[in-house]
Amino acid sequence: MQLIARTFESVVRRALLAFGAGTLLALGSAQAQTTAAASPPAASAATGAASLTIRDIYDRLEAAGYREMREIEYTQGRYEVKARNAQGQSVKLHVNARSGAVERTRVR
Repeated sequence: MQLIARTFESVVRRALLAFGAGTLLALGSAQAQTTAAASPPAASAATGAASLTIRDIYDRLEAAGYREMREIEYTQGRYEVKARNAQGQSVKLHVNARSGAVERTRVR
């Protein structure tokens, strides 16, 4: 009877360890995918050109006369920025992630 109890404990212990290891691997993988999806790519695989960081975009827009930048989001190779232009109007900008050029401006 003791042999059966020890064997059962051993099987349960191994199953719990395997489950815990699998859970940790799944959580680590999910976190890595989320982190990669949230940040802009460091470089384009096709061209090798590096994308500008959010700080670079902020500095360039500030130098161009934009103020009160509230949101800077990376989406499909460009940044979308909500800010105020030099005239004080609320605008939404589409900024190229590689060159920093403002491609589109929409007054809100």
